[in-house]
Amino acid sequence: MKVLAEPLPAAAGALAAPRSLELRFAAGIVGFPEHRRGEVFHLPDQLPFQWLRLHGPSPLHFVIIDPVGLIADYAPELFDDDANALGITSAADALIYNIVTVRDDPSRATVNLVGPIIVNRHSGAARQVVVANHALYSARRPLVASA
Repeated sequence: MKVLAEPLPAAAGALAAPRSLELRFAAGIVGFPEHRRGEVFHLPDQLPFQWLRLHGPSPLHFVIIDPVGLIADYAPELFDDDANALGITSAADALIYNIVTVRDDPSRATVNLVGPIIVNRHSGAARQVVVANHALYSARRPLVASA
């Protein structure tokens, strides 16, 4: 079973992520297996950009976005193994975050749509995954469309 991660209906606003969301990564994230705990937080004046802070031997920070409402054609699907490991049985269980790479010129920032961080909104279990429909997306999609 593939689980399509999609936005919640407006009526489900009470399930939205809190200002600071604690995460647990069973295996860390790609390149940082020793970082197994983290949190997502935002500063109001920086939205839609948020921060992923990973706790470990040395704290790491990543700029992330919630793609809902920002990337219209993004409909990632999870492999069954990933959904099962996270305890996700429906799209309403999932939060999606994509890592943003900011360059010297911010207009050249890219977003990784192939390897999002998926979070079980109820338990805080998190995993960086490769989406099942990865062929439809880029790991370096420009965040700002060129003119």
